[in-house]
Amino acid sequence: MYPPPRELETTVFTRIPEELKYRGEPNQWVEYTRPGGRMHSFLEGPSFDRNGNLYCVDVPYGRIFRISPKGEWEVAAEYDGEPNGLKIHQDGRIFIADQRHGIMVMEPAVGKVVPFLTRQNLEPFRGCNDLCFTSKGDLYFTDPGRSCLNDPTGRVFLLHSNGKLELLLKNIPYPNGLVFNCEETYLHIAVTRSNCIWRMSTSSADMIPRVGLFIQLMGGPGGPDGLAMDEADNISIAHSQSGTVWVFSKFGEPLYRIRSCTGKTITNLAYGGPNRKTLYMTEAESGSVLMAQMEIPRKIRFIRLKRTSLCEGP
Repeated sequence: MYPPPRELETTVFTRIPEELKYRGEPNQWVEYTRPGGRMHSFLEGPSFDRNGNLYCVDVPYGRIFRISPKGEWEVAAEYDGEPNGLKIHQDGRIFIADQRHGIMVMEPAVGKVVPFLTRQNLEPFRGCNDLCFTSKGDLYFTDPGRSCLNDPTGRVFLLHSNGKLELLLKNIPYPNGLVFNCEETYLHIAVTRSNCIWRMSTSSADMIPRVGLFIQLMGGPGGPDGLAMDEADNISIAHSQSGTVWVFSKFGEPLYRIRSCTGKTITNLAYGGPNRKTLYMTEAESGSVLMAQMEIPRKIRFIRLKRTSLCEGP
């Protein structure tokens, strides 16, 4: 057993300005996800460029926001789509996992979003969610569609830097965020409807990917959404709709619980700031970007069962 994780506080880095809040009638995405409700925005996919600007997406209204280091917002692009995840390639291009169209790409200087990869063997994707790059330029992305425990049809794809598309995993109950460890030997996948994190070996010696259960979460109402990794291979998990980010060590030990100071819908995460010691979080309910200053993890102390008494060991 482990001691309770240490609590870390959040503050609001910036909120979506009033003039950028959507005021029109609910569209199909909003009507399906929030029946009878309205939505000014739904933020996801935070990623920093080399100039310290934070990009994020607005899922229902097809907007890409660029937020300056001072917290000033602008619409970098707007198109007819449902952008969900966003990552920046090492050459500066912005790649977008779009629920409606597949993988899209945007040139920041132009602000135009165009299709990049929309089908596998002439079959449209079911609804792409998130993506990440390796240091070699390989692109991994999730394609959950509407999968769940009673319809485990979600998938994970790998688009090699040479253009070859490979289906890595299938039969997943809603694969969501994904992130590599620092050495890129393991890919971590948030499996939302199973409320857990899978870990897949990326060793070239494995003819078939080896997948294991890394972390099992509890509670809800949502499950794990976005993921982020620091330089010590500590994994941060956005536990959607519970207003919490959990941080675990590379061995699966609970380190921190980070609570939202605003709404409960923390969707995705990105490290930034000096030495990447600040964790930024998109909170969709309030349209905010939160931040938490991370600490050096304390030494984990185990609770061991010794005969009939509990004692705290080294």
